[in-house]
Amino acid sequence: MKKEHSQVIFVWAVVFLLLAILLSALVALNPYDDDLPVGEYNDDVRSFSSSDEMKKFIDDSRVEYGNKNIRDTGGPTVLLGGTGETMTTTMMMDASGSTDYSETNIQVEGVDEPDIVKTDGRYLYVLAGNEVVILRAYPGINAEVVSRIQLDYHPSGLFVTDSRLVIIGSEYYYGYYYLWDSRQYYHGASVLVYDISSRSEPNLIQNVTTEGHYLDSRLIGDHVYLTVTHYLWSWYNDDDIHLPMITNNGVTRQITPRDIYYWADPASSYTLTSIISINVEDSTLDQKIYLTDAGHEMYVSEDYVYLAKHHYIVTVDGSGRNWFPNTVVHKIAISEGRINYVASGIVPGWILNQFSMDEHRGYFRIATTTGQRWGDESKNNVYVMNKDMETVGKLEGLAPGETIYSARFFGNRCYLVTFKKIDPFFVIDLRNPESPKVLGKLKIPGFSTYLHPYDENHVIGIGKDADDQGSFAWFQGLKMSLFDVTNVYRPKEVAKIDIGDRGTHSEALYDHKAFLFDRSKDLLIIPVQLHEVDESKYPEEIPSWTYGEFVMQGAFVFKLTIEDGFELRGTISHLGEDQDDPSYYRWNSFVRRSLYIEDDLYTVSNTMVKINDMDTIDEIKAIEL
Repeated sequence: MKKEHSQVIFVWAVVFLLLAILLSALVALNPYDDDLPVGEYNDDVRSFSSSDEMKKFIDDSRVEYGNKNIRDTGGPTVLLGGTGETMTTTMMMDASGSTDYSETNIQVEGVDEPDIVKTDGRYLYVLAGNEVVILRAYPGINAEVVSRIQLDYHPSGLFVTDSRLVIIGSEYYYGYYYLWDSRQYYHGASVLVYDISSRSEPNLIQNVTTEGHYLDSRLIGDHVYLTVTHYLWSWYNDDDIHLPMITNNGVTRQITPRDIYYWADPASSYTLTSIISINVEDSTLDQKIYLTDAGHEMYVSEDYVYLAKHHYIVTVDGSGRNWFPNTVVHKIAISEGRINYVASGIVPGWILNQFSMDEHRGYFRIATTTGQRWGDESKNNVYVMNKDMETVGKLEGLAPGETIYSARFFGNRCYLVTFKKIDPFFVIDLRNPESPKVLGKLKIPGFSTYLHPYDENHVIGIGKDADDQGSFAWFQGLKMSLFDVTNVYRPKEVAKIDIGDRGTHSEALYDHKAFLFDRSKDLLIIPVQLHEVDESKYPEEIPSWTYGEFVMQGAFVFKLTIEDGFELRGTISHLGEDQDDPSYYRWNSFVRRSLYIEDDLYTVSNTMVKINDMDTIDEIKAIEL
């Protein structure tokens, strides 16, 4: 009996040994687990005591960066130089107007993003050139302009609360810098807050200006969070450091070195990055300034701002210099207007846009591409970082030779689209933050540049179709797809629609705010600049590289259901007669945004607001801006 028991134990031991060998072999062959060059990042934040200390740090850092990052190694050794849940278009309740209206398409629930048009269910607030036009919008048949706000500069975005209109923009100044006697242009960022208790007589109650380049902003509750970057050096003398001022309702404050926080890690160049919080109800302001590398993308949850910037590692071997991009992410806490640095982390590769980042249940997730764009060495990766910005999980080496064209995180999943000749659509499991893994993928022609949730098991993609030419592919017209991920191991494209020919374009390809979707209404609208090939000019065969001729521009209104896919219900254009005239001066009449209030559709261009019936698409009214 004991002998038989020993034999059983021996057999099971052999089985486990064989399984271990097989598992090791599979891990060795796994293309999603390559080691990529990544540095370390010192997140010990401190501030300067004087201008001399600041200038010495910057000068020494440039030298140290070169010594640490560029060295002839003779080989490939690398040396270091809220909630996050997605939010689709929603419906709001407002006692003063409609209870059913669309909002700006945003990334994170509770974190509003600036746009060129906002509505509160009764009024529209529209950027038109250097004006903000307020219109009584609902019902559409009675729509009219009630007031205009004339500005001295071109605004870039709006926020609206129950009683406040916030206008954000950039402007140029011309005058004396205050650290030396030179006249020159410099950039400024501006925030204007209006009391709109009376829409016909908006009242300016706060004016905040600061030098620098406006990067992005968010509205959380009553607080606007603004990110501004500022170039440090004089245009005429690289030895002079220029520190900006900020003015709040006429009170100016000069930034000093003691206000600037920095990290000990060296960099080849520096900018100042300001995060400014403004309480739009009581006009209070807070500001934190960080010395960082140039180049940023920003992701904001309800509790944190994540600033992502590029950081390069360079190696030198027999083939010459090799540049490895890394992305450093700074995590900064925001709460009721207070701003406090938390931690920093670093991952290999560069990111595409804000949708490459996400926060979920205390973890930060980020998708990157390493290597050269369109090069055989490019690979794509997903990293998971804990609350201290330490990498705890990674998935590397996806789609070698391709690059990320769109990314979207939905809860415990990540969807990636990479492209070179075809479109691999990846479904990635993030339930275990320490072990992200590919569940399934789908290869189809073309690519998506924006992904949007339809429901828990379906994803909408908008991008371009493509014609495979062997070593490359010719982009064609617009393409929208509906992906079914019910079976995560076998995602499917269950519906698609092609729009126009090569040259057809949409602002929604690169700006998610131009994308309107409401599942409860089966409604999807995007602006389209339609180009079509005149087939009569090509009696034999139309070459894949042939551009179509301009036909029209306007909002394309679709019905979208799982059962029937995409159905074009109609188009709304602001061009009037001679639709096919693409003259430059008519571009101001291109539709840029769409929204709805109850059963009225509103389309917005730089020159007009047009109102159409949602059911029939018949025009109700048009208002010149």
